[in-house]
Amino acid sequence: MKLMKGTSNGGENQLVSTSLYVGGLESNVTDSHLFDLFGQLGPVVSVQICCDLSTRRSLNYGCVNHGNPQDTARALDVLNFTLLNGKPTRIMYSHCDPSVRKSGTGNIFIKNLDKRVDHKALHDTFSAFGNILSCKVAADASGSYSGL
Repeated sequence: MKLMKGTSNGGENQLVSTSLYVGGLESNVTDSHLFDLFGQLGPVVSVQICCDLSTRRSLNYGCVNHGNPQDTARALDVLNFTLLNGKPTRIMYSHCDPSVRKSGTGNIFIKNLDKRVDHKALHDTFSAFGNILSCKVAADASGSYSGL
């Protein structure tokens, strides 16, 4: 992961990541699939599908690294919720630094959703209240949203 010092709209310094977490992947998605998809939005430095160490089976998520933060931001904006092998991807900045992950922010769990609500609809609804890092709607074995 490459971190660069940048300036936000308010003028304060911040770290800008070039690494993205890509979740919700089908087990047959390969590094090549991600490389081709993300390469449409700028040069890709590296891609890795994360696998179980003993079985070598996909853990259904991976990381993609671009060369610059502008390509990374554009990939996040354009590709989040894109269908890949029939499943919507969940993309967010990768936070390897434990201090970022343990910042005091938390998760919100919502139950009794209408079964027509998907990842994007949930994201669009709640983004009116602030920045959403990632959202996921539970699905059953057939891929239908369960409303949980």
